[in-house]
Amino acid sequence: MQWKHVTRRLACGVPLACLLAAGLAPSAASAADPEAARGAEAARSAAADRGADLPYTEYEAEDGTYEGTLLEADEKRTFGHTNFGTESSGRKSVRLDSTGEFVSFTSTAAANSIVVRNSIPDAPQGGGIDATLSLYADGEFVQKLELSSRHSWLYGNSDDPESLTNTPQADARRLFDESHALLERSYPAGTEFKLQRDAGDDAEFYVVDLVDLEEVAPPAEKPAECTSITEFGAVPDDQGDDTDALQAAVTADQNAEIDCVWVPAGQWRQERKILTDDPQDRGEFNQVGISDVTIRGAGMWHSQFFTLTEPHFADGINHPHEGNFGFDIDDNVQISDLAIFGSGRIRGGAEGGVGLNGRFGKNTKISNVWIEHANVGVWVGRDHSNIPELWGPGDGLEFTGMRVRNTYADGINFTNGTSNSTVADSSFRNTGDDSLAVWASRYVKDPATDIGSDNTFTHNTIQLPWRANGIAVYGGHGNTIENNLISDTMNYPGIMLATDHDPLPFSGETLIAGNGLYRTGGAFWGEAQEFGAITIFPAGQDITGVTIRDTDIEDSTYDGIQFKNGGGAAPGVTISDVTISQSNNGAGILAQGGARGSATLTDVTISGSADGDVVIEPGSQFQITGGPAGVTPLR
Repeated sequence: MQWKHVTRRLACGVPLACLLAAGLAPSAASAADPEAARGAEAARSAAADRGADLPYTEYEAEDGTYEGTLLEADEKRTFGHTNFGTESSGRKSVRLDSTGEFVSFTSTAAANSIVVRNSIPDAPQGGGIDATLSLYADGEFVQKLELSSRHSWLYGNSDDPESLTNTPQADARRLFDESHALLERSYPAGTEFKLQRDAGDDAEFYVVDLVDLEEVAPPAEKPAECTSITEFGAVPDDQGDDTDALQAAVTADQNAEIDCVWVPAGQWRQERKILTDDPQDRGEFNQVGISDVTIRGAGMWHSQFFTLTEPHFADGINHPHEGNFGFDIDDNVQISDLAIFGSGRIRGGAEGGVGLNGRFGKNTKISNVWIEHANVGVWVGRDHSNIPELWGPGDGLEFTGMRVRNTYADGINFTNGTSNSTVADSSFRNTGDDSLAVWASRYVKDPATDIGSDNTFTHNTIQLPWRANGIAVYGGHGNTIENNLISDTMNYPGIMLATDHDPLPFSGETLIAGNGLYRTGGAFWGEAQEFGAITIFPAGQDITGVTIRDTDIEDSTYDGIQFKNGGGAAPGVTISDVTISQSNNGAGILAQGGARGSATLTDVTISGSADGDVVIEPGSQFQITGGPAGVTPLR
């Protein structure tokens, strides 16, 4: 069983599969050439430092032993037409149709928990079904895993995500969801785990994509300074609504009546957004968030909020886009070691809700929070017009150890002037829009100064966005995308810089460095627009100050780096120490026919490109200097 590019970053070194794919594995030749060996070792060290330091190990179904049907993507990884292979990690998965079929693999570390990324059929009229799949360890039955398709299977045209529906149609996407379970005991490294379809596992089919195994620590003890939500009336695991108790505890902390809020281990039901009551009652579009609050849990596997009501059916929704679960944050809030599980099933309005939203202000730190089945995981920022006297854009925010999965739109979006903020060591999987984004929007107090700037996305692992980008930056300056692993985007780039969405202008430097992009890019907008793994898209304004360096781009669906047509230009791009291999249906580097600007290539290696290494289409005003093979016009 080999680790893939998207597995955790190991202290002992980089996973062998990643080294082999990048051509960095040790060899006899490098041993004979000390200088080459030192170069290879440096490359291995750089590759090992990419991605999040994840607490779990990931296993791909197709890399194990299986009895079932291997599903693979087509050559162009066509999306949106019920394509299981396209939506699979590594573009492969295994389908179990008959009793006795299975997927098995041998663990490389101790584990007492499991996450299975899977797909089972929708209900005939939509809305999903529940089913079980049997888990074995070393041949002994462990338990039935509970799977569901209630949050997957969206139908319609992805070009208009707000119109996607749960009502079955010919074209479906977002086919996969995840099931997770804490096991009753820990299993040592070397255990053979098997997912098997037994007689009682009665879904029409099961598609197994990947499995995460993790050794979860016991629940943390309550800190002496904190007060438990049970003292305000919350009762764990009883399906009763704990919202009033949670809100009372948070309000008490905000009013300095207690020092911090403790969320013990348990399942806690929440049916309204936690915020601050506004005595002026300024309306549903003008929330007041919480401030000066600390909320701590016993661990994301142990302290878990959930909702039983889909947001668009819930009373007390405080904002159409923000739903009936999670927390609205205004300033100086710390939240750690808990999970927020929404109940959304479609995108648009409040249909999915938002896990964490608000102005965020200063000194806010969010760590080790698991968010799933939300419209957006975290939306940072409010328009200045939403209660102008409370204007306070995010500044110096820190997000670490986040686990954002199976959303209907963004993972984490920094907007409305967010600056000096970081997302690090976090994982994102199956987001329905940009997994990470900086949007330097104009809805700020002073467009001259309140600009999305100096934000950093570093050491994150991003997998399988089912719509839009792995990471995107729309305007601003000083923003950095560094040492991330991004894989298997459905239809958009792994990384995109763009000026659509009418942002404030780019200025200064935008740095893209040290990233690994695998199987990214795709076709969208009527499947007529093809996007590269890294795409620069000056839709209306110029994109200036771009640096791309120390990056590996492998197995792209279309181009490796693409300069796209638009109303603006991308002058002065510098690209150095970049390796681009196997651009399957495109060029290594492409400047489209209407593209304008310039790029300088230094120490760029390109191989295996279907349409040529460096291509400038006829009619382009883009200038490229340097490069491994000069400029080859496409005629």
